[in-house]
Amino acid sequence: MNIYVTYLIIAAILVAAEMIYFRIADRFNIIDKPNQRSSHTRIVLRGGGVIFAIALWIWSIWYGFQYPWLLAGVTLAAGVSFVDDIHSLPDSVRLVTQFLAMFLIFYEVGLLIPGESLGFRVENLFVHALIVLMALIVCVGATNIYNFMDGINGITGGYSLSIIVPLIIVNEKFGKSNEQFVEPSLLIVIGLSLLVFCWFNFRPKNKAKCFAGDVGSIGIALILLFCIGRLIVATGDPTWLVFMLVYAVDGCCTIVHRIMLHEHLGEAHRKHAFQLMANELGMSHVVVSLVYMTLQLAVSLVVVFVVPDTLLAHWLYMIGAGIVLVLAYVAFMKKYYHLHEEYLLRVKSGF
Repeated sequence: MNIYVTYLIIAAILVAAEMIYFRIADRFNIIDKPNQRSSHTRIVLRGGGVIFAIALWIWSIWYGFQYPWLLAGVTLAAGVSFVDDIHSLPDSVRLVTQFLAMFLIFYEVGLLIPGESLGFRVENLFVHALIVLMALIVCVGATNIYNFMDGINGITGGYSLSIIVPLIIVNEKFGKSNEQFVEPSLLIVIGLSLLVFCWFNFRPKNKAKCFAGDVGSIGIALILLFCIGRLIVATGDPTWLVFMLVYAVDGCCTIVHRIMLHEHLGEAHRKHAFQLMANELGMSHVVVSLVYMTLQLAVSLVVVFVVPDTLLAHWLYMIGAGIVLVLAYVAFMKKYYHLHEEYLLRVKSGF
């Protein structure tokens, strides 16, 4: 069968699957009600991001279950997240599940095998175990930041596309000179699922058909981290995490900001830069999502096409880009955070 026909059929299946899910969500009242953290004002179907896990299952069935531990990890974490979307689960349950899912994905990636996979060789089992533990903590943290950043229409789908595109480009470059780091069809099918989701979600405020839910943001984060992990193992270069740099800076800076304000990190909030843009500045959800999408795509494409392909150059670029983004975040907050403080005062006073 022609490859384009195959992808067209898979895209049609994904659209049908999403439409079927909408009927199920509507029937069982799987909805997202606005709260203090929300940037929307009306009830919307929750869990549309289940399409990412469904896409992984469709790809696995169609192409022969090439990454079974990835499928197991994503299914486990997405399944528990879906339950959490319906009935809130304890943080401990979600966290343990995410660590277990990430451990399975690490096994699939090859990070559990001692050797040269992160740019240096590790033979000592204790040191290797320590590195794996630190990597697990970082990746589970990154997964949760991805979930925290899912707050306005289009941002999860659009930002994920800005990661998939450079991954496809780099994978194609690998194919011309060496073995590709991941099956290209996986990237394409996940990209198709993102396009399908964006069709229903990447819309102006209060016009989205569905939200991703934890099942979507956690699921796509795990899939993307798997693909980036395969690239890191193939090159021995951990700086490919630059493909998630914009989210990392916003997420980490917001956590630091909330710690400085002595806030409980588990409480709902609207302090991310994108939330201030959408709420206090009144920018369109579509525009804000496009800003994040475009910024991350620019950061990624520079490292792919401009920065010399050496480990030192990559490290210098990632550190430099990170510093620039942090400074931009701080400058933005200094200029506009007072608007959020005024909003909190209005909420406290009942206006």
